[in-house]
Amino acid sequence: MEDEAVVEDISLDKITEVYIKMRDKRSDLKHKFDSEDGAIQEEMKLLEEQMLDVCKRMSAESIRTKVGTIIRSIKTRYWTNDWDSMRTFIKDNDAFDLLEKRLHQTNMRQYLEENPDLLPIGLNVDREFTVVVRRAK
Repeated sequence: MEDEAVVEDISLDKITEVYIKMRDKRSDLKHKFDSEDGAIQEEMKLLEEQMLDVCKRMSAESIRTKVGTIIRSIKTRYWTNDWDSMRTFIKDNDAFDLLEKRLHQTNMRQYLEENPDLLPIGLNVDREFTVVVRRAK
């Protein structure tokens, strides 16, 4: 019995050590990727601005080149700075389809903890065990 505990401790030490090394490697790779990707995105943004300028000067929605087609389009985004007014508007106009269909995870958990007898119909809950590894100090 004692031998099994020693072997298990050694195995867990090794597994934890390897896990931390892998996590560190992923972090390093992600940092390197993010840095390089950010630089490329900035360069691409400059090229996009040049292409938009050419499209504007030519009054063109698209321009065909030997290597590809440049297409100028309009991207529209909507947001609000006044959620109270927006909620009222949505409720008053029965316009709930203006909202995305997802639940705020933290608020839902808190609501269920505070109201254990009120379970919304159609609510699905998925729980799984996870592992957190903290580095020794």
